Amino acid sequence: MPKYYEYMVAGYYLYFTSHCIIECMHVHASDKKLTEGSSAKFFVKENGDTVLQNQGRLTDREVSKIQKFIKKNYREMFMKWSEYSKNGFYQE
Repeated sequence: MPKYYEYMVAGYYLYFTSHCIIECMHVHASDKKLTEGSSAKFFVKENGDTVLQNQGRLTDREVSKIQKFIKKNYREMFMKWSEYSKNGFYQE
């Protein structure tokens, strides 16, 4: 599972799975186990805004922190995504 960063944001790793690259760009947020079942999933728009598909076990505050982080870093994150997928942003 490729991680966008090696460090945690709001206590969660931000990553995607190699079998999910058929979808548009998105970010999973999960604890150290990196399990999709309890992870949050954010679809990323072309301007860095996100659409929360699944909140998982994250609190509203954690979701907000991660959304702000994605908004600030989405271009860099997209470069990592592009190494694995030809699919673009959400609703592009």
